[in-house]
Amino acid sequence: TALEAENARLRALLDARTRVRDEVRVAEILAVDSNPYEHNLVIGVGSRDGVYDGQAIVDAAGVVGQVIETGLTTSQAILISDPSHALPVEVNRNGLRAVAVGTGSEGLLELPHLPNNADIQVGDLLVTSGLGCVFPAGYPAARVLEVKTNPSLPFAHITEEPLARLDRSREVLLVWPSAETLPDMRNACSFAVEETP
Repeated sequence: TALEAENARLRALLDARTRVRDEVRVAEILAVDSNPYEHNLVIGVGSRDGVYDGQAIVDAAGVVGQVIETGLTTSQAILISDPSHALPVEVNRNGLRAVAVGTGSEGLLELPHLPNNADIQVGDLLVTSGLGCVFPAGYPAARVLEVKTNPSLPFAHITEEPLARLDRSREVLLVWPSAETLPDMRNACSFAVEETP
């Protein structure tokens, strides 16, 4: 039964490769941080495998997180649910850009600083926008669970559910920019750096 489950997970990851234009590699999750206030994990690949700090991590369903510390044979990653993580996203329906931040709960993200009249609805799919030069554009990230507005407050309270299996995945995909997307990412990143005061 365990082998059948593993095969199913790996087949799903291989299917997910078709949704990413960039190069990917399967990595096994070795450990999960027991600290309830930090959502980190350790994966079984490191710098000798070409892993680098800031690298994007996804699974078959959505965005998982990114590498924050690279060792020789293992790496530490932060999940998108960590309170210190921010993920540039857009509403798939209309292209509205926002930033999804972790709440400390593996099943909940928030979209802060969107006005009450923002065109966003319960059920909307949020995908990565590609801004920030980390995550591949257009990859599923979350689905909107609740939109609350209060005329006395400047911003709406919007919560989303991550699509990735943050608390159940055993394997993940690391993403390397391909030759096709690397020039665009380099141009965008260098522009962002030049425009930063």
